[in-house]
Amino acid sequence: MERLSKYVEQLTGSPLSDNQLQQFETYYDMLIETNKVMNLTAITDRDEVILKHFMDSVALAGYFDIKDKALKVIDVGTGAGFPGIPLKIAFPKLNVTLFDSLNKRIKFLQNVIHELGLDGGSAESINRDIGSCEAIHGRAEEGGRNKNMREKYDVVVSRAVANMAVLSEYALPFVKEGGYFIPYKTLTVDEEIDTGKKAISILGGKLEKVEKLTLPDSDIGRSFVFIKKVKATPKAYPRKAGTASKQPL
Repeated sequence: MERLSKYVEQLTGSPLSDNQLQQFETYYDMLIETNKVMNLTAITDRDEVILKHFMDSVALAGYFDIKDKALKVIDVGTGAGFPGIPLKIAFPKLNVTLFDSLNKRIKFLQNVIHELGLDGGSAESINRDIGSCEAIHGRAEEGGRNKNMREKYDVVVSRAVANMAVLSEYALPFVKEGGYFIPYKTLTVDEEIDTGKKAISILGGKLEKVEKLTLPDSDIGRSFVFIKKVKATPKAYPRKAGTASKQPL
């Protein structure tokens, strides 16, 4: 985990604490153990998990100021917890909601949250200035219409594989006006952005910038697409389950 700690220090000026390093270790152990009985990740090699899951997840901190911020963040389609859990471990003041449509994954994430004390449940975390962390089961189309979740978040992140038009319909309804939707995309995102601009505009977003990077000592590229919420999402969106992918805006 030393490589991860150095990367966080490079991004923010501060390395990970011993407690944070232990949280990442425990998370890795739980991921690999649970992966034996549930399909969470195809990547299981320790060094690859650190690079492709942990470092990739926290890389956002180099382009968006989340250090020591009590931002309300939701990770839509979080899967095994990426990028939400690594962001929460590295930046404990964040208030993170992990949202996924598969209840088995949510149960795993609830165990991770409890075991790591990310909900304030451990002695170590009680003594720290720590935000909240929760895992919620549901479809994005339903969550985006839930009055307790719709336009309630400062930042929406997602590493889900849907294209920009579809992903924007899933994610932008969660973002409050003035907040950001920041999908984690590949380096070849430009064409996808072009075809998604109409959807982004309809849903109340505005493309602000795209930041491209390569993870340290690797050839793994990543794009962060910064979409600012400039007006409320029309009430018609998100549409009912399955519509966004079948009939993209």
